[in-house]
Amino acid sequence: MTMTSVTTLYGELTGIEFRSLFSNGKTDGCLVTKPNLLKTPYGELIPQYEAEDMGRRSTKPLYFYKNGALKSIALQTSTMLDTPAGVIPAELVTFHKNGRIKRIFPLDGKLSGYWSWQNEFALAKPLSLDSPAGKLNAKMIGVQFYESGALKSITLWPGQTLTVATPVGEITVRKGLAFYESGEIRSFEPLKKVELRTPIGRVLAYDNEPNGIHGDINSVQLSVDGSIEAFSTVDHTVSVGLSDEKYELFEPGEKNNVCGDERKVSVPMKVRFHENRVIFHDNPKHSFELEKYRFEIKPVIKKAAEPAYSCG
Repeated sequence: MTMTSVTTLYGELTGIEFRSLFSNGKTDGCLVTKPNLLKTPYGELIPQYEAEDMGRRSTKPLYFYKNGALKSIALQTSTMLDTPAGVIPAELVTFHKNGRIKRIFPLDGKLSGYWSWQNEFALAKPLSLDSPAGKLNAKMIGVQFYESGALKSITLWPGQTLTVATPVGEITVRKGLAFYESGEIRSFEPLKKVELRTPIGRVLAYDNEPNGIHGDINSVQLSVDGSIEAFSTVDHTVSVGLSDEKYELFEPGEKNNVCGDERKVSVPMKVRFHENRVIFHDNPKHSFELEKYRFEIKPVIKKAAEPAYSCG
């Protein structure tokens, strides 16, 4: 391990320990052992050089792209960054290859058996962002930007919500909200079941267990023109008429819950529209041209239990 310095777009880093991890021999990441000041268009950044408290026990490295550009920086202390969406506090920042901010994480805790997301949430402060959907006020895990600087998505802490005007009405969203680069809403995660008018009829959209740790991809997805591109439902089945007598039925599933008892948990049915076709369960084999088939939407008769309980 060598101690040396490296020149970045924002200034020279000294007192660093290199780690050559890329196959081309260039630096993937390094630790800094003393204070460094990087002057960026967003503010002055001091990379983390020592552990700060229990929530950030280990000193985190800086990472670089293969071309040498900065990829991510864990900051020594919470730092206010001046972004196109407003001033945002940051403990961890990632960058696009062009040097523009990609993601900001207001907190950068080390989750472990002794430090949970609830500990982290207690430290989180509400943010106020300027977005294409207006002012957004909530505790956020992360904020993502396009290379152009346009706001791409926000990720909310569990239990946090936002009420926003969308092409399908005013919706209270949880988990995440994403935008097109041009400003239109690209996707959102509804807090409650929301009725949508889709190319195959009216449905109740809701995902009882949205996946992922960031709000960039959410279950209700919209086209730039505001039409429905995808949704998930636990409340409706879709019958596809193949001929006068034959049909194929698509429906939500169910699975055992994590508590191990007899109660079942609904598995949402995913429906997507693409080039005048409807696709079920993201399976190309279950793809039908909208103009060639009949679609009938019916409520789920045997409704599975939703995971609104805790084990014990």
